[in-house]
Amino acid sequence: MRSIWRTVDRDIALVCLAVGVTSVSYGAIAVASGLPFWFPVVMGTLVLAGSSEFLFVGIVGAGGSPIAAVLAGLLVNSRHLPYGLALPDVLGGGWRRWLGVHLMNDESVVFALTRKDAARSYWTCGFGILLCWPLGALLGAGLGSAVSDPNTFGLDAMFPAVILALILPSLRDTRARRPALLGAVIAVACVPVLPVGLPLLASLAALAALPLLNRGLRTEAPTAEQGPTGVVEQEPQGSAGVAEQERQGPAGVVEREGRGRAGAGMGERGQA
Repeated sequence: MRSIWRTVDRDIALVCLAVGVTSVSYGAIAVASGLPFWFPVVMGTLVLAGSSEFLFVGIVGAGGSPIAAVLAGLLVNSRHLPYGLALPDVLGGGWRRWLGVHLMNDESVVFALTRKDAARSYWTCGFGILLCWPLGALLGAGLGSAVSDPNTFGLDAMFPAVILALILPSLRDTRARRPALLGAVIAVACVPVLPVGLPLLASLAALAALPLLNRGLRTEAPTAEQGPTGVVEQEPQGSAGVAEQERQGPAGVVEREGRGRAGAGMGERGQA
């Protein structure tokens, strides 16, 4: 693990800083909702999942049952199931796998999937967020009693902004852009009818449409130089070759004739 911290990654450091600022809002909202001072810090360390924690605090703060809040948080965190299936080599085995699963979050998964040094990026981002998220929650809990409405600062908007900034380079690929746009449409359509956090889970339905969305990209349309089966047709090239020979033939004859006449002329002058 020491080699992970030898090189400080600027992008990961900025993301962890943004996550820490977001957790300030989380800690302030938790205390303002009537939860004890220590609760957001402990929950931020043991759960380490921002969206489910915001959802839990929102449900409990609105007078909902803690059991319902836990179930809703587990439902939102079920998106980690495909995350784990996508990163088996990064997580490793044994105790490393258990620790890696605990450090799994949206940011670390995005870094692992978009970089060549997947393992180093995943573990560095995971440990960075494990440090910044509880510390930010502690700072927010301290400010919660002094701020009447933490939502007025809009700190919670940094969380989706960070995710959007991370995935923008991947959207250059059409195969990634199509399901991402469909997932965004599904999430926006579900916001008015589903509780906080569930529209993100509903957007995963776009993954089921991957074969349909990318069907047109698998088969390339034949070009003018290719036949229906993708094999280059030889007849147009043969015709062009014949035409080229026809164009070259007369020119070559004229040139040879010209040289012959010139040679004959010089021979006549030599005889004279």
